[in-house]
Amino acid sequence: MKRLEIAGQNLSGELYPSGSCTPLKCHVPVHRAASFASKVSGVLLAVALLAGGCTTLGPDFATPKAPVAKDWVEGEDPKVKRETADFSKWWTVFNDPVLNNLIETAYKQNLDLRISGIRIMEARALLGIATGQQYPQVQDATGGYSLNRISDNAPNARGADRNFDDLFVGFDASWEIDFWGRFQRGIESADATLGGTIADYDDILVSLTAEVAATYVVIREFEERISLARGNIKVQERTLQIADVRFRNGAVTELDVQQAKALLHSTQALVPELQTGLRRAKNALSVLLGMPPTHLQEALGGILPIPTAPKDVVIGIPAELLRRRPDIRRAELDAAAQSARIGIARADLYPRFTLAGFVGFETSDRGGVGSNNADLGDIFGTDSFTGFIGPSVRWPILNYGRLTNNVRVEDARFQQLIVNYQNTVLRAQQEVEDGLVGFLRAQEQEEFLADSVAASQRSVDLSLLQYRSGIVDFIRVLDTERSLVTQQDRRAASRGAIARNLIATYKALGGGWQIRGTDAFVPEATQEQMRARTNWGDLLPPKDLQEAPMSGEKAPPSAEEPDEGNAFTRWLEGIRWPDW
Repeated sequence: MKRLEIAGQNLSGELYPSGSCTPLKCHVPVHRAASFASKVSGVLLAVALLAGGCTTLGPDFATPKAPVAKDWVEGEDPKVKRETADFSKWWTVFNDPVLNNLIETAYKQNLDLRISGIRIMEARALLGIATGQQYPQVQDATGGYSLNRISDNAPNARGADRNFDDLFVGFDASWEIDFWGRFQRGIESADATLGGTIADYDDILVSLTAEVAATYVVIREFEERISLARGNIKVQERTLQIADVRFRNGAVTELDVQQAKALLHSTQALVPELQTGLRRAKNALSVLLGMPPTHLQEALGGILPIPTAPKDVVIGIPAELLRRRPDIRRAELDAAAQSARIGIARADLYPRFTLAGFVGFETSDRGGVGSNNADLGDIFGTDSFTGFIGPSVRWPILNYGRLTNNVRVEDARFQQLIVNYQNTVLRAQQEVEDGLVGFLRAQEQEEFLADSVAASQRSVDLSLLQYRSGIVDFIRVLDTERSLVTQQDRRAASRGAIARNLIATYKALGGGWQIRGTDAFVPEATQEQMRARTNWGDLLPPKDLQEAPMSGEKAPPSAEEPDEGNAFTRWLEGIRWPDW
């Protein structure tokens, strides 16, 4: 049997004949290398068997139940249609090309939407981090050099090499085995979070299309109200002239003239107020479009009438909201992500099994016989090979209740998100009902106001005619003109309310986000900026985002049902640890 040769001397102290061993060189016994390899194989086999018994702790998420009405409160109204419809471009029901172009511009340029798209990239990268945790967590190339001098007074130093150089290079690895599904739950949580950021993007897009349309309606509404106010100013200027002529002719007193001036100036004062509202609405629209206010007028064009809404509205049934509205999907995915965190917290209660190892080369210089008479040039020699491999376990059995209470914290957060999901479903139905009743009642209001405006206009004509003839006093003229101003303004506002309530209804129904189709979440110009700074690989645009979860549900069991796990898990849970 061969023995390790060191400077011509074997381990038993026997000298070999001169020349039987090359100075400064020694050879690893073949049987020891084979023994090391067989032991490594045994360790890996044991780890494989251990990994085969893995389980996944924590509940498997299922979509919580939420109260959903079978029909709408206004469902019996003949103007409400309950058949299935395409809400992806609901704004086209107004037949307004300017509005269509504004929404297209906002989709391409809105900065809030762009920020939301970049958050999706962030979530995608975080999912990559969570996925990487499944593999050996430490895989490092290592190396180092040191010049050493051991004290003569150091313990056990007699006979040791006191002056030597040490050089090593190698590969260090450590792998915590996902025995309890902690890393798998982390992937599930990150995956649901990614789906939630996409739902956030869609929700912002729903709000964006609705806000652009509503702001556009407000602008047209202000324009019409200003036009009506200016028309009434002209009527009241003529009335003032009539009163002034009659006063100069001695037919009436100066009171009529002053009352006419008061009404005229009051109506004139409406114009600056309405112009302020118009400018603010335009400023708000410019932000939605992602452009300076000075560039907005070209996109708006000239003064146009308030968009005319159709008499009917198609809304489908309440249950369709659960998959169409992005905020409901987000609430569900938030709960799914939190459900997985319960499993992560529970895994901390149990032992962690880790396989660690190192392979490399190490040599020294000036170490003498104690270092095999090696030098730094022997770093990659056969004799310089070194390494280790072996499993370890860590089990925090005394943690004074911190880990158990952390599980309770995660579970309480999960329950909050279940309730939040149910509340989001309820609020979604409320928003549809609010928009629907507003749309239907605004139409009724507009019909009454149209008759009121016609009657007020006729009253003004009659009162002026009778005032000139001296049949009625000037108070009657003032009342009729004041009423005309009020009723015309109210009618313009009611026409805008019809359109805005229809917009609110379509927003509540979750329409508009579908226009993104398969478009990238981040514009190409932004992608180029990010690539110039960072290597994003194939994540810009991500090729797998179209497969991101639209629902948090992964498995059929209820979210409230406890996870049974395997027999070993149940045995561990059966141990009554002190809840310190």
